Formats: sequence, C-alpha cells, structure tokens
Amino acid sequence: MKNRKLELVATGALLLAALLSAGACSAEKQVQAANDSGGTATVAVARVERASLAQSIRVAAEFRPFQEIDVHAKVAGYVKHIYVDVGSRVRQGQVLADLEVPELHDELDQVAAASRRAEQQVAQARDELRRAQANQTVAHLAYTRLQNVMKTRPELVAQQDVDDAQGRDEAAQAQVAAAQSGLAAAQEMLNEASANRSRVQALLNYTRIAAPFDGVVTARYADTGAMLAAGTSSEKQALSLVKLSENGLLRLDIPVPEEDVPLVHLGKKVSVEVQSLRRSFGGTVARFADTVDPSTRTMMTEVDVPNPQLEIVPGMYAYVSFPVQEKKNALAVPVQAITRESGKAVAYRINRDNRIEILPVTLGLQTGSRQEILSGLSEGDEVVVANTSRLAEGERVVPKPVELSEIGGGS
Repeated sequence: MKNRKLELVATGALLLAALLSAGACSAEKQVQAANDSGGTATVAVARVERASLAQSIRVAAEFRPFQEIDVHAKVAGYVKHIYVDVGSRVRQGQVLADLEVPELHDELDQVAAASRRAEQQVAQARDELRRAQANQTVAHLAYTRLQNVMKTRPELVAQQDVDDAQGRDEAAQAQVAAAQSGLAAAQEMLNEASANRSRVQALLNYTRIAAPFDGVVTARYADTGAMLAAGTSSEKQALSLVKLSENGLLRLDIPVPEEDVPLVHLGKKVSVEVQSLRRSFGGTVARFADTVDPSTRTMMTEVDVPNPQLEIVPGMYAYVSFPVQEKKNALAVPVQAITRESGKAVAYRINRDNRIEILPVTLGLQTGSRQEILSGLSEGDEVVVANTSRLAEGERVVPKPVELSEIGGGS
C-alpha cells in the first residue's frame, strides 16, 4: 500500500515537469515568432517621387468689372424710348434708348439745302471755266495765225492787228484763271456745306444711344420723357442714362510683396477660389504697376479672370493663389515626412530590412503639402510620414503605404 502511494506521487511529479517544460517551449516559440515578424509597430509611409512644385501666396481680393461707365447722351433731348433695364445684357452697338430732338431735323434740312446750293454753284463755276477756256482757245489761235503771217508776209498784216490779237489772247487767259479761281471757291463752299451736313447728321445719329461694349446694365437713371443734357455740357449734375459694366472679363487687384516682385511675369497663370460659389477659376497676370508702393512695400498687380457665363458678380471676394516660385521635376516628399531634431531636418527612411534609418536631409522649395529634397534621399525611397517620435534608429517596423490625401495633404 505504501509502495502504491509512492508510485502515484512520482507519476504526478513527472506530469507536472512535462507541463512546465511544454509551457516554456511555447513561450519561447512565441517570442521567437515575434522577433521573426519584426515587431508589432505599423507605420504610414510615402514614396519619394518627382513632382512639379509651386510656392504661392494666398491673397484676398475683390472682383471689379473690366470696365464700367455711366452712359451719357451726346446731344440734349428727351428720352423717347428706353429699351433696357437693370440686369439687361447688351452687345456692343446695341441701341439702349432713342432721344427726341426735333430741332436737329430742321437743322439737317437747312444744311442739306445749303449743300445743294453749293453743288449748283460748283456746276455753274465749271460751266464758266469751260466757256473761258473755249474763248481763250479761239483767241490764242487767232493770235498765232496773225503772228505766223507777220513773220512770212509782213506786208499783209498790220502790227496793230497783231497787237490786238495778242491782247485778246492774254485777256482770255486771265478769264480762264478767274474761272478756275471761281470753281475752287465754289468747291470750298461745297466742302464746307458737306461738312456741316455731316456734322448735323452725326448729331442726329447720336439721338440713338448705343452700347460702347458688351456688358450688363447695373443701374438705370432715366425713364421715358426724362430730359438728358448733353454729356459735353458743363453741367456737373447732367443726368446719365444707365451704368454699363463689362462683366464678361473681371479684374482682381493683388498686392505682391516686395520680395516677390522679381517673380511677377505677364501671362502667369493663377488659381482664383470663390468661396461663395464653392468653385475655383483660372486667371492670368495681365498688368502690373512696375513700382513698389512705399507705404505698403507691395506692387499692385492686376489679374484678369474670364467670366463668360457671368457666374461671378463684381464685388464678390476671392482668394488668389499667386505662384511666386516654381520647380519642375523636383524630388519631393510630403511635408509630414520631415522632422526637426537638434535643429536639423531629418527623415525616417525604411530600409530593405524594414528597419528605421534616421537620415539628415537638405531641404529646398516647400509648398502647402510637399517638401523638396535636395540631398539625403533618393527617388523611390520610403519615408515615415507620422508618429516618428515613437521610433528609434534600427527599429523594425511594418510599413503601410498611404496616399498624400490620406495624411491631410493635397496635390
């Protein structure tokens, strides 16, 4: 009986030893598996790539029309008909209103009559010139014949007859010259009458007020029957017909800082964000002041923004992303991949063994989402873009590639 108890105790001890040995082996295998897998830390990584970078300044500006005018009448008169109202879209040359100016019609009749009289005087002067020229031809022929006879048969012709013929010839020449002067004077009178007629006709044409350019009527100041003074009069309060605004092309005034002035070039493209429309539009640097304002140390630059559908209304605010520096095919990483350690820029690169390498880098142009790398990294490298403070040199990690948009950046 005693031997049986000893056997049971021995068997229990062996079973316990086996269980402890098996547990130790299992723990050892788990540790080895953890080491083989490289740890449990998973990091977001991005690839070092070539990209076009553009550094820009973002400035708020207000849209204004490309041009805007108050349309005045050229001649004084009453509004007979007005064909537009606020919001009317008009084309260049389109009639906006007709004026009633009866006295201009009477004046046109008068100058037309004067022009016809001048034409008749010119015709009479031409007839007088032809008559004088015919008389001069006859007189000259008679004088020439007598002169020839005088030379060959002097005894047949008296000297008095030759002198008389010469006098008639010279008188006829004088009559031709006088007729020519009379014709020139009549022609000048006709020119004056024609010019006066054209002047009155032009004034009469101005009774139809037309749009000088394509645009939108933004204000209307006169109604049918209103008296409009001539726009050339000295009246300071002369009533205008309408206000016309060219909105198919808009302007933005951008104050460019002094340090960026050398980078401003005509034709440069800009991005214009209109938050009220939740849209962005394209613009072009069209002109600049070419001088720096001493009070603000900026140079006023104008950007033209096409607005063919009239979606943008003058007075709206916009944010203009004005590119001041650009680089093509630059080596770049997301800005989140660069950290500062001891005052130096470093990047956490993943090597072929999935271990961390902390490398110093030389930085170049920086945009809102990307950082140019001048040295320290190569194209195709993978760099950590988040939580680098928890990582150490040589630490094994599990890299997880992410897109730039996933880490809060943009293109």
